[in-house]
Amino acid sequence: MNRPKEENVSVFTKEQLIPKEELYKPFRRNIKLSIGFPDTGNVVEFRVPLTPQSVEVLVACGHNVFVQKGAGKDANYSDRAYAEAGAVICPDSAEIFHCDIVLKMAPFTSDETDLMKGNQLLFSPVYLSLMTSELVRKLMRRKVTAVGFEYLKDEHGVLPMVQISSEIVGNIAMVVASELLSSINGKGVILGEVTGVAPSEVVILGSGTVAEQAARTAMALGAVVRVFDDSIYKLMNLKSRLGQHLSTSVFHPKALRKALKTAEVVLGAMPMNEVPNMIVPEDMVIGMKENSVIIDLNIIQGGCFETSRITTLKNPTYKEHGVIHYCVPNLESRVARTASIAASNIFTPILLGIGQSGGVNEYIKGNRGFCEGVYLLNGILTNRDIAKMLSISDTDINLLLGAF
Repeated sequence: MNRPKEENVSVFTKEQLIPKEELYKPFRRNIKLSIGFPDTGNVVEFRVPLTPQSVEVLVACGHNVFVQKGAGKDANYSDRAYAEAGAVICPDSAEIFHCDIVLKMAPFTSDETDLMKGNQLLFSPVYLSLMTSELVRKLMRRKVTAVGFEYLKDEHGVLPMVQISSEIVGNIAMVVASELLSSINGKGVILGEVTGVAPSEVVILGSGTVAEQAARTAMALGAVVRVFDDSIYKLMNLKSRLGQHLSTSVFHPKALRKALKTAEVVLGAMPMNEVPNMIVPEDMVIGMKENSVIIDLNIIQGGCFETSRITTLKNPTYKEHGVIHYCVPNLESRVARTASIAASNIFTPILLGIGQSGGVNEYIKGNRGFCEGVYLLNGILTNRDIAKMLSISDTDINLLLGAF
């Protein structure tokens, strides 16, 4: 039987059916950004995220930088210095919060989010103890990408802002302790050693960079220093760097209680970007000497002591059970100019990289360390700690990157 001839339905040639490489679609490069930072207003924060020298570099690369009038005064940077570097000086914060990228050395407030245009990149610290669901939801509605600079990592996996802040804070903490022990503020004791007089005792909770810098300073003054941590490995490393005169111990309740009873200064110096896993209970604080000093450097994460609560540089101390408490979250602001230069050295290459990459999303995709600092991506919460604390659902950022 003769079958009807089948019609050839193929519309492709043999050559067309051979797989070919996909054409490369390059990202936009070297885009111009508008970058701004406001005055901190009523918040006691003296640091600035960009120095005039950094502004000059950014402007030379084609970016526009906006600085609110008076923003740098507490770090001893004048409006004139910023203007001469090429910045636009704004009389208020309205224009600042319409920039593509907004930087602050203090957390953004709910009122400030009302001024934002949306679809922006925000840089600021993340104070978990002060963060509210209202603030986060406002940022989500404006579809912003928000970065907590304590979580940023560099190409070596180091947390640059935490590292440099730890170095600064560790040194300042002992200066503060010395002031609080003096007759002007406290019991009239020198932080150190004098011939014929028993040396002061300093207890440090934690063995990271903050603890190391503080221990170095205290030991150089002649104080007896004891460091507590839950890691024998970290304690061994610290002791090998600082020498045999350093006393170390694990967090054993009896040992800690005994050390606190005789200490003039107790420093909470657990890792600055983690919730402290050791909280000193109130009854141990009650057992401390009259007018001894607690400096809680972990107050941003909730504090190392049950009696801790946030204070400011204007009202830095309070007494609880006869013990002086110093719980300022931005201790670096005591040396605002040094801290501003350190921060600016970190932020400037990032801002230049964002412009060279063609935008924030492209930069995030190409920089895993920067990605670690993102807690909101285009209005979607990506940080598990914040989500858990505020009871807001989060999404893995790796799942989102392919969509943007």
